[in-house]
Parts: sequence; structure tokens; C-alpha cells
Amino acid sequence: MTDTPSRRPSDDDRRRLDGRAVEAEQLADWRAMFATLQARFRTGDFATGLRLVTEIGALAEEADHHPDLGLTYPLVTVRLSSHDVGGITQRDVRLARAISEAAAGLGVAADPEGVSVTELALDTHDHEEIAPFWAAVLGYQVSDEAPHELVDPDGVRPTLWFQESDRRSPDGVEQRFHLDVRVPPEVAERRVRDAVAAGGTLVSDEVAPRFWVLADVQGNQACVTTWLGRDA
Repeated sequence: MTDTPSRRPSDDDRRRLDGRAVEAEQLADWRAMFATLQARFRTGDFATGLRLVTEIGALAEEADHHPDLGLTYPLVTVRLSSHDVGGITQRDVRLARAISEAAAGLGVAADPEGVSVTELALDTHDHEEIAPFWAAVLGYQVSDEAPHELVDPDGVRPTLWFQESDRRSPDGVEQRFHLDVRVPPEVAERRVRDAVAAGGTLVSDEVAPRFWVLADVQGNQACVTTWLGRDA
């Protein structure tokens, strides 16, 4: 998403909003997911989805603030972010409200609990040593906001981030990937319970609700995460 230089945002519009600030806006259809405001609208068919996308396009042009959109047969997904400040601002909040009104006008319901973001995490004792390789293999680049993260330049594929770890195999070549799944706070505990009911193990909830560490029956780990308990 870009902002035309001729319409520079005000100081208020450049202030980043954290999860609590977004929650205070009472955007029923939307959830804060890292540096983006996201929603899913269950259109039910492609034609309705296309009409919603067309209305979103007109709203974005009017606001001069452009979201990332996904259109599939039953769904329209929307991601809003102010890239000039690296996060969510009032510009995104205003456009989110307008998009929700457009969806309601078409009789389209939102599915906020269906919003999630998956990231890949790789344990390493030295991320600078291996980051160039993974950037080359994936066609990624180092994140401007976080030097320990590699991101898709087009913002489509999942982020790969490097977690500091001293674990090594005897030959020094232990590779350990795990998935981080960011979900809305109201979804997290249910997701953890479902994973345990499906045969998993709760490895740690020491820092919940920031994240829970889970493992399958073979010991492969994944984390369910939320924005709660994190610095702005």
C-alpha cells in the first residue's frame, strides 16, 4: 500500500497503533495481526466477492490509501497497513470502517475469528551467517523493521524469522523449523485446546497469552501467538 506524496498524512495519522489501541476502536470485523489490520468477509460466491472488491477499490482510491486484497470463491480477505510508518494508523482504521460498511451494504458477514498469520521460525546460533542463503533461496529480503526477519518483497508469502538457539547436533548441523501461528486473542486458548485434543502436548504456557508452545506426538513444535503482553 502506498500514499501519494501530494496527500501527506497528518502527525496523528502517522502515529502507530498497538493492539490495545486497535481494540479500543471497536472494529468488530477487524483484528490486529503484527503490523497489519486484517479482515475476512464470507461472500459465499465469486460474483458477490467481486462486487465487494470493486467497492473496496473505489473507497481506497477516494482515501488514497490502498489495501492488499485476496479474492477467492467464498471469501474476500483484506490487509491494511501504513507502510510509511511500518504499522497500523488511523488511516487504516478509517478505511476499515468504510470497508465494513460496504460489506454490510452487500449483506456480507465478516469472519474475524478466521483471521490468522503463519510465520516460519528457524533456530540458529548465528542468523547473520545463514540469512543471505535463505534470502537467495526464497527470493526474500531482510525486513526494514527487524534485521532477524526475512520477508517476501510482495508481501504474499510467510515471513521467515531466526530464533537464537545454542542447540546443535554433534556434527554442528542441527536444523529446527517450527511454525508460529498468530491468531486473535479470543481464538488462542480454543486453538490450544483443540491442538491438545488432537493428540498434542502443551509444552509451555509460561508467557501466555503472548504465546503457547505446543508439540505433536513426535515432538515437533509450534507456537500459537497473540499481540497481548507485547510492547507496542
